[in-house]
Amino acid sequence: MAEGGLRPRVLVVDDSRYYRELAKDVLCSRAEVECCANGAEALAALARTPADLVLSDLSMPGLSGLDLLQQVQREHPGTDFVLMTAHASVDSAVEALRVGAADYLQKPVGPEDLILVMERTLARRGLLTENRRLRDELAAFEACKTLTSCLEPEDVFAVGLDLVVQAAGAGAGFCLYGRPSLPGSHGFHTRGMDEDAEAQLRELVARGKRLTIEGEEGPERHQDGPFVHALQAARVDVCEALVVPVQGAETETGLFCIVHPTDSFSESAVARAAIVASFASVALQNAERYRMARERAFVDDVTDLYNARYLLEATDREVRRAERYGSALSVLFLDLDRFKLVNDRRGHLVGSGALRQLAQVLLQCVRTVDTVARYGGDEFTIILVDTEEEVASQIAERIRQAVETTSFEASEGITLRLTCSVGIAAYPTHGTGSAELLDAADKAMYRAKSNGRNKVCSASELD
Repeated sequence: MAEGGLRPRVLVVDDSRYYRELAKDVLCSRAEVECCANGAEALAALARTPADLVLSDLSMPGLSGLDLLQQVQREHPGTDFVLMTAHASVDSAVEALRVGAADYLQKPVGPEDLILVMERTLARRGLLTENRRLRDELAAFEACKTLTSCLEPEDVFAVGLDLVVQAAGAGAGFCLYGRPSLPGSHGFHTRGMDEDAEAQLRELVARGKRLTIEGEEGPERHQDGPFVHALQAARVDVCEALVVPVQGAETETGLFCIVHPTDSFSESAVARAAIVASFASVALQNAERYRMARERAFVDDVTDLYNARYLLEATDREVRRAERYGSALSVLFLDLDRFKLVNDRRGHLVGSGALRQLAQVLLQCVRTVDTVARYGGDEFTIILVDTEEEVASQIAERIRQAVETTSFEASEGITLRLTCSVGIAAYPTHGTGSAELLDAADKAMYRAKSNGRNKVCSASELD
């Protein structure tokens, strides 16, 4: 079939050699023309190579023009058909058009008639093709509206994969994307693949090799090479793979890969896949903005640690997790000793600088899976996941010593020495809810202050 500027293919079927030669001579400058003497030859030619237009005589030995028309409609839908006859009647014309003929010519047929009917039929075909293309692209645009409600990158890729498989008419596909919050890990979803192929692909992704393509800027076809070989090694049936990269504005990036098991993707299918990718990229940018806005809402302006709002959410979440899995959980509540004197004597700029430096000290004393937050003023809270009370006491003491031995910068050449009091509470010993745990740790911190400051106290010591 003619697509992307290729010459249209016309099949001329007539038992008259004169009309076959006439049609070929007249049309060969405008189209690729093949001639057949009867219906059987025509069907064989169509089986070898599809045609855009069939020009057929009505009365022929063997299959008649109407019989051929009906069989072409069944076996090669979308092929335009024009009937020619020297015995035209209103009834035969109506019957031909009713069955599906695009037009009807009465012999004797002149060169101008042949050119006119071909150009008119192919022009109508082109308009219908363009209309289908625009309709399909409009449907892709409408379907992509669902991406606008996705505010998590994982949702963008999962929904986008469904859309790109549907838009391109692919049999199967997968998406692969990075997870900036978990460096070195990948998100992965598949559609239309059996369990074995999916397992093989997941194994390749876990190895971190062979499925990434560098430098992709738009949809790229792959019929050979390492990428296709990797898919074939994973037992994915693939004749052509279409890789569609998706990129956010900041850190989010990934790709959709859809596969055709027996053929190549049409240009219109590639265009629709690109539409989905463009919407997915915009959705990723929105997800990035949402994440940044969310982080700003949960991050303390002075220390760049999490704030009290995030702390309450995180404590609730970790308590539920500890309850579900029966894991340990401890909370530290820390307060700088006599820090008000620093603000009064040195000023709030120096005080803010000291708090920023303290934040770095605290982060160096705990794991990346733990949560450090500024509760307010000079009070800080640390959530220690999978940590028993005894280990939490050791960490609290390490923090106390680190603060005591750190030289905090006050101004050029001048340093401050600070100390802190730390309270400890453990789940479920000192509380089974987030509010209870935070309250117990807070009370233990105040007991440490009443015991002389620069000390560590557990909520177990309150009774």
